[in-house]
Amino acid sequence: MNDFSFDASIVDSKLKELKDKFLNRPSTSRRDELSLLFSCIDNTTLDSKDSDTSVAQFCRTTLAYAAALPHHLSVAAVCLYPKYISLAKSILGADSAIKVASVVGGFPAGQLPLELKLAETGYAVRSGADEVDLVVDRGFILSGHFDRLFDEVAAVKKACGSAVALKVILETGELSSLEQIYHAAITAIDAGADFIKTSTGKIPVGATHSAAFVMLSAIAHYYKKYGKMVGFKAAGGISDIDDALFYLFIAQSFLDTKTVSNQFFRIGTSRLTAQLFNFLSS
Repeated sequence: MNDFSFDASIVDSKLKELKDKFLNRPSTSRRDELSLLFSCIDNTTLDSKDSDTSVAQFCRTTLAYAAALPHHLSVAAVCLYPKYISLAKSILGADSAIKVASVVGGFPAGQLPLELKLAETGYAVRSGADEVDLVVDRGFILSGHFDRLFDEVAAVKKACGSAVALKVILETGELSSLEQIYHAAITAIDAGADFIKTSTGKIPVGATHSAAFVMLSAIAHYYKKYGKMVGFKAAGGISDIDDALFYLFIAQSFLDTKTVSNQFFRIGTSRLTAQLFNFLSS
């Protein structure tokens, strides 16, 4: 961690530099830029009022977007509660380019014992989830028990198996320092995370540019040291297209531009999808 400064003022300064570069970036096709962003969306429904009817309609709408766009451009995934995985798979189809992701781990608080987190993960895997978004116990991070965080993530990754991608939600809005965010990110990656994710979107402070900067610093550091690339997912309150594009730009500043696709970058949102579709279909 010695190659990264945790001084908040330095991070703010670097983010300001990035924002200036973003605002003055070379002119490119707006359609190409937004097509890439659209393809990186995890289209999300995590509402207490979700039902079989509403989730089925959500999945059909997601499919309709792809059918209506050139080259059948689609979002990367739908993200929903475990009980709806089978329903989503049946509507999207087994060979769909749209993956099915499910939250696990006692979403959104993460306050389940490990055996129940593993049981929920097992249910998601058996139901056909392609990806799981694990909400970790933030108490481990806040109390400095990163060994327990490691054990939790490693156990859930083992339960996922090699075929199911694991996204680890750090809930950065509840962490008290940039150091905690960085250390949690490194620990999650070391334990086998395929993605690290900012937020559940269920607390007042969701994704922030500074959290993204720190998490992407951890990803870049880990890749440089060990040659392992993991993905980054920004989620929590992202509803503005240009703000979403800035998260993409931050990722591009840390990672090889060629790697910034939905394999290594996601935006979790329930609001941007329709906005982007309306632009791309016009």
